[in-house]
Amino acid sequence: MVLLDNGTKAFHFIEADWLIYFPACGNQGKYVGYNVLFSDKKSGTSKPEARVTLGELLDKPEISERYPHTVGYFKPFAESLDSAPEYLELRIIRSVEEFWAFLNSLDI
Repeated sequence: MVLLDNGTKAFHFIEADWLIYFPACGNQGKYVGYNVLFSDKKSGTSKPEARVTLGELLDKPEISERYPHTVGYFKPFAESLDSAPEYLELRIIRSVEEFWAFLNSLDI
């Protein structure tokens, strides 16, 4: 299991049931190259399973070919990873550019 600290920020792509975790530090530059942790809740777990680049993840057909997406932003806590996230904000995004704007608005 990957331990998450309080600075980690997470997004739930609700229709795909994917969780994307942004570490509190270590990423700079353009979002497409960010290293994130990923979990496919359809596989039966909400704990982060894989480290990937954000660009790779968003290029997958489950995201790139199925816009719009409802995306929930939340701050994960280790003790609540198996429960439903409590969203701080929900947005409908219609393109990857709208997701970048969402990240910008949250100062990721």
